[in-house]
Amino acid sequence: MTEALTTDPAAGAGLRRPEDPAGRAPARRDGRRPLRFLLRRPGLVLAMLFLATVLLAAFWPGLFTDRDPLRGTAAEILQPPGARHWFGTDELGRDLYARVVHGAALSLKATVIAVAVAFLVGSGLGLVAGFAGGWVETALMRFVDVLLAVPGLFLSLAVVTALGRGTVQVALAVGVAGVAGFARVMRAEVLRIRHTAYVEAARLSGARWYAVLGRHVLPNALGPVLVLATLDLGTAVLAVSSLSFLGFGAPPPAPEWGTLIAGGRDYLADAWWVSTLAGLTVAVLVLAVHRVSRALDGEGAGRR
Repeated sequence: MTEALTTDPAAGAGLRRPEDPAGRAPARRDGRRPLRFLLRRPGLVLAMLFLATVLLAAFWPGLFTDRDPLRGTAAEILQPPGARHWFGTDELGRDLYARVVHGAALSLKATVIAVAVAFLVGSGLGLVAGFAGGWVETALMRFVDVLLAVPGLFLSLAVVTALGRGTVQVALAVGVAGVAGFARVMRAEVLRIRHTAYVEAARLSGARWYAVLGRHVLPNALGPVLVLATLDLGTAVLAVSSLSFLGFGAPPPAPEWGTLIAGGRDYLADAWWVSTLAGLTVAVLVLAVHRVSRALDGEGAGRR
């Protein structure tokens, strides 16, 4: 069956395109597709809103509270959540909502440093191992295997014990524990890309190895590693909070989330809110990060 053709005056007399039998213009790319994608996933929207709120609290805590997180009132010790203190007060009469809001900066700072260390060091090791090959690859990947043989929390504990207490020390310890995963993913991507046709053509054309590595291999291998970095954010939040809970984070009265949870252990029977609400904040943040990461890894990629 022949298809009716019509001349498009905007494209010139020599160009023709098929006309819809109903007389409609050909389908164009729908700019409302991202909006429909989000409207069908209210959980994803809530997760993004919560992440945005936490980021705002980390950079501008004054938007959410004007209370001093370090100042307590003796007459308001262990007050339950209410209109005056949304999260209640702790054993020193300090407002827990203000401490959670101001603690976002410390906890997110440690999380970002940890993921950055794991991403840079691990990706560098995997890139060199996959591109160089030979004994270099063998030596680097055996080192990575040693890191993988030790559970992440134990490795973080060993590193932070050697470095000492503090937010940056905790972040470095968590970052070291995450190096192996990034190294393996990057190496696998480099091995896949190294033998592709465009990389072989670049080599045969006389391009130097660093040009091939920087222009062809690295840009095409970064995608899965960046997705892993997004997925690792939730794990890093838990690891940083765990080390702070064990007393390796910033010393009191710094309001790190793990320290807040640890501070309420002795009051769970009479003042459950001291630990519970800070712990719920960490849990919701981890779930939100994983929801957004899952969308980036699968749902969004499948519809682009």
